[in-house]
Amino acid sequence: MMLADLKPGQSGKILKISVTGALKRRLMDMGVVGGTEVRVKKVAPMGDPIEVRIKSYDLSLRLGEARQIEVEVIN
Repeated sequence: MMLADLKPGQSGKILKISVTGALKRRLMDMGVVGGTEVRVKKVAPMGDPIEVRIKSYDLSLRLGEARQIEVEVIN
């Protein structure tokens, strides 16, 4: 399942990041790495962006970025 498919309140464990280049480096610098737990907090009314809780902070991701992050649902 992709991060973009999670509903608000659902959590997942990051399995794979399909993004490449500078964007992948930026996401990894912000803690988006394999094995990390992420929880969807809010989704904007039109579905983009989504707000997630990762580690100890909130992060807004574009829907296109969230569609490239594979997660395993944990609840």
